[in-house]
Amino acid sequence: MEETIKDPPTSAVLLDHCHFSQVIFNSVEKFYTPGGDVTCHYTFTQHFIPRRKDWIGIFRVGWKTTREYYTFMWVTLPIDLNNKSAKQQEVQFKAYYLPKDDEYYQFCYVDEDGVVRGASIPFQFRPENEEDILVVTTQGEVEEIEQHNKELCKENQELKDSCVSLQKQNSDMQAELQKKQEELETLQSINKKLELKVKEQKDYWETELLQLKEQNQKMSSENEKMGIRVDQLQAQLSTQEKEMEKLVQGDQDKTEQLEQLKKENDHLFLSLTEQRKDQKKLEQTVEQMKQNETTAMKKQQELMEPRNKKAALTVEEQLAQEVERLKAKVEARKAYFLEKYKECQRLHKQISQLGAAALDENFDLSKRLSENKIICNALQREKERLEGENDLLKRENSRLLSYMGLDFNSLPYQVPTSDEGGAGQNPGLAYGNPYSGIQESSSPSPLSIKKCPICKADDICDHTLEQQQMQPLCLNCPICDKIFPATEKQIFEDHVFCHSL
Repeated sequence: MEETIKDPPTSAVLLDHCHFSQVIFNSVEKFYTPGGDVTCHYTFTQHFIPRRKDWIGIFRVGWKTTREYYTFMWVTLPIDLNNKSAKQQEVQFKAYYLPKDDEYYQFCYVDEDGVVRGASIPFQFRPENEEDILVVTTQGEVEEIEQHNKELCKENQELKDSCVSLQKQNSDMQAELQKKQEELETLQSINKKLELKVKEQKDYWETELLQLKEQNQKMSSENEKMGIRVDQLQAQLSTQEKEMEKLVQGDQDKTEQLEQLKKENDHLFLSLTEQRKDQKKLEQTVEQMKQNETTAMKKQQELMEPRNKKAALTVEEQLAQEVERLKAKVEARKAYFLEKYKECQRLHKQISQLGAAALDENFDLSKRLSENKIICNALQREKERLEGENDLLKRENSRLLSYMGLDFNSLPYQVPTSDEGGAGQNPGLAYGNPYSGIQESSSPSPLSIKKCPICKADDICDHTLEQQQMQPLCLNCPICDKIFPATEKQIFEDHVFCHSL
């Protein structure tokens, strides 16, 4: 391979770390003639594998590093290393690049890492006839040479001692470097494990954070739906309350009409009783008149003569007409009272039907109102439960964000708070206590005692006690003093609840 301008790879590795036995140089002469090309023969050992940038250099004996080469040539890579002939290689140095002095040189095989893998024996560049030249020196020169040799030996010994010290220091530094490298590898493996664990934990937290955000959004949408549902139920409840008030008002009107009809019925019954008494008196009068008439006729027949028969007949006819007139009057009064009696029966029946219909309608409305209140309470409890879960999720979200070093206020999505508009109220009730302020007593209030419709007495009389035995006590609204029957307890409670809205 021809020599190139590019410098070969070298290193500052000391001689004790070189492996001179991996490449063996063969047929090395003791000296080479100047002006001629030099062929270097070398052989690879069994465990050595050459590489592309390996090179062979000519070094002056006493070199310290591979940077001190005089000239070099690139190594030719064999095609098949398993072949025996491939392990024996050669390289030729041109005469132009060879040294011109008579110093000792040697071949060195250097790999691409700058490490020496083999070295030859020393040789010189000089003519062949120099061996026959006799050198004559004087005694003084010999002594000077010996003195110089002693100094060189002493210097060589100092260099050897320094080399041993440096080798020991180098071995210590190599051991410390090996220890540091092992510690570095251990720390790198621990760092990789920690980074992997942190990455997994971060991925897990991000996944959990996304799930919590989705749950928060879902809970917020459910809270909004529940709020809309509660508003709808409240609107429906207020509508039903208005309908209930209308029905209660109608029921009160019908009750007043019923009381008025009862009063009229009582008056008609008293009139009918008096008319029956008058009828009995008239019948007794008629009977008495008939008896008097019979007695008078008998006396007249006995006392009067036939000439007076015509006058008797006239009196009898007058009496008969009077009797017929009284009978017609009695029949007319009887028919009138019978018609009034039938009308009273019809009014009683109509009043009973109206009362039953009103009671059925009130019962249905009370049942519907109770069901709506149960649904409203269930929805309110569900809303409170969802708000509690939402608070727990927000606290867990804040905890995870604090672990990840994030700020909850810096997130683009903010969870709506459930405490808005709830100041000053019971946290367990969204609309306060609907029955606060209701005072029910088992004893009747003085305002709830009405006047007796029969005797018009303000105090409790026998008629009032009879009505209280047939009808329970009334309920009085503590806010507007509205009176409800005791049978309409649900309507009374709903009415009081409307005041709290």
